[in-house]
Amino acid sequence: MTITVALNDGVVMPALGFGVFQSPPEETASAVETALRTGYRHIDTAAAYGNERQVGEGLRRSGIPRSEVFLETKVWVSDYGYDETLHAFEKATGKLGVEQLDLLILHQPAPDRFEQTIAAYKALEVLLADGRVRAIGVSNFMPHHLERLLDETDVVPAVNQVELHPYFTQPEVQRADAAHGILTQAWSPIGGITFYPGFGDERRSVLDDPTLQAIARAHGKTAAQAMLRWHLQEGRSAIPKSTNPARIAENFDVFDFELSAEELARINALDTGVRNGPDPDLPRIEAFARVIPEA
Repeated sequence: MTITVALNDGVVMPALGFGVFQSPPEETASAVETALRTGYRHIDTAAAYGNERQVGEGLRRSGIPRSEVFLETKVWVSDYGYDETLHAFEKATGKLGVEQLDLLILHQPAPDRFEQTIAAYKALEVLLADGRVRAIGVSNFMPHHLERLLDETDVVPAVNQVELHPYFTQPEVQRADAAHGILTQAWSPIGGITFYPGFGDERRSVLDDPTLQAIARAHGKTAAQAMLRWHLQEGRSAIPKSTNPARIAENFDVFDFELSAEELARINALDTGVRNGPDPDLPRIEAFARVIPEA
């Protein structure tokens, strides 16, 4: 069983996806194969993750027909610009080993070079019109980034993928997305950014939160499962990541219980308003300059 959502262009997408952020290339193919055999039918990757080729390998090894898998990837900032982004599509499909992408999104708003961001999005619009991608979107766009994008382009993004977990729920972003018919998609949906190595030492793991632990116990589930169920019942897409087969299966086992309205409200009340990932309004000159290899 799974839950699907209809995007604003009519494309139907599995709400629960499998992410490969920070998954080492040598582990990614096996993780994707395991996820697809477990039941996932939505895989999220990105040019900047350096593992698109292994995602394609995992898809082929799984034996699941390409037509049954929703593939999502992201264009990195160094490939922004009209012609550059058209070529980024070729690089992505070449590595993934597919001809069409189900969802292609811009990875960052990059406000320090937003003219290039606009040009990149116009390239996505052409790819959409040509049928080379089925849906287009953005990632890490705050409401003011969205407004400027909408003012200068024609197609409303289908998806906005942002940091979103119980400790950082981004209500303003969710409201702006909803107002435009944009699906909010959560990266770090179980708060991995609060405990990933290298992201700071003074962080509280969302998984250890006593409220989440209590809600999970009431349903015979884990805190991670309770969080994923929260996302789904709130109408979002979520893309948990793991390379551990047991965790991959655990994160997919969220369709046999339901949180009450009171439990959903208790989880929403955990929001601290504190971002854990990079601030989308700050330029990241070195990171944005990273060159994405050819296919």
